[in-house]
Amino acid sequence: MIKNRDIIVVGLAALDSRIGSNVINLAHEFAKNNRVLYVNYPIDRFTLWREKHDPLIQNRIKRMKDKEPSLVHLGKNFWALYPSTILESISQLPVNWLFDILNKINNKRQAREIRKAIKELDFKDIIIFNDTDMFRSFYLKELIGAKTYAYYTRDNMIAVDFWKKQGIRVEAALMAKSDLVVANSTYLAELARRFNPHSYYVGQGCDVSLFDKKLISSPPLDIKPIMDLKKPIIGYIGVLFKLRLDIEVLEFLARSRPDWSFVFVGPEDDDFKTSELHKQKNVFFLGSKKMEELPNYLNYFDVALNPQKLNEVTIGNYPRKIDEYLAMGKPTVATKTEAMSVFAEYTYLAVTKEDYLEMIELALTENSPEKEKQREVFARSHTWEANANEIFKRIEQIEKI
Repeated sequence: MIKNRDIIVVGLAALDSRIGSNVINLAHEFAKNNRVLYVNYPIDRFTLWREKHDPLIQNRIKRMKDKEPSLVHLGKNFWALYPSTILESISQLPVNWLFDILNKINNKRQAREIRKAIKELDFKDIIIFNDTDMFRSFYLKELIGAKTYAYYTRDNMIAVDFWKKQGIRVEAALMAKSDLVVANSTYLAELARRFNPHSYYVGQGCDVSLFDKKLISSPPLDIKPIMDLKKPIIGYIGVLFKLRLDIEVLEFLARSRPDWSFVFVGPEDDDFKTSELHKQKNVFFLGSKKMEELPNYLNYFDVALNPQKLNEVTIGNYPRKIDEYLAMGKPTVATKTEAMSVFAEYTYLAVTKEDYLEMIELALTENSPEKEKQREVFARSHTWEANANEIFKRIEQIEKI
């Protein structure tokens, strides 16, 4: 356990974002025994122009005009920095040498703001924890004189079109120059090891406190009629997005077993909205729900699904929803991936659509209170504390070399 150190966290997620992120949870965990400066990413010119009426951007503008402080003390050992600078929009530049020149300028602008905070807070012996900020923080270690630089990979970002043009080249170079790379899936750790031998799988934290059977109330009104059909409920909770989910598997299952009810909780993209699933009488789309409502839907599933489509984007992802499913003791059938190997003992892993059919049947027939308890205990072992400790262990190993 690293204690009494000064840690600077940079990344792709801002503290004032509308969605959560691994790195925010980890930063709060780091701050339990260390001082943490969380750097909210600076705004680039294109974003400033395109989203100038967004309240979040307006908040940044106020801080840049000194109407709000740039450095904010949020709690014991925890500060947030809103850099008072604007970066150039360069991610899609096709010319490498021009990108590199402008990227170094952007890095210097961000680092200048961070150095001001370092001076004010008197940070020393600094650890940088970089959550996939491959462009803006490429030169950060040398620009602020940090001791250790840890690069955190939690998604295969360079498989996404936005990052491909420069990310393939730049992320590989950043991994190679980092002191260590830590990953939340075994697949991503293997990818990183191609560029840096000090690349490690450190697991994944997950706050499953909401997913507790003791907190469950009566069934939601929109699932009650489905329960009244007296059919097994096979369910999925999350964004219904064709890039990540295999619609063909779901259509096959719904056609094959009209005696099962298939329930989907979450927003749909256009491909799902126009899919054959909407024509099936045993398929029910319940729409988006608040986070605190989700356990009350999951509780009434007989089997939970995660039918991931295998592609460059999904293959290495750690599926946090699996921890949520298992925390409620639910039998879970998911696509077999390298990242899912850590769940192999507690889930049913499918390769084909026929596998899905067979494994759902098996999950329905062999479920038991004992199996449910085992799943719950396993899921609740994936805490943010354990995740942070594993990261700290690897940093300590590198600093001793």
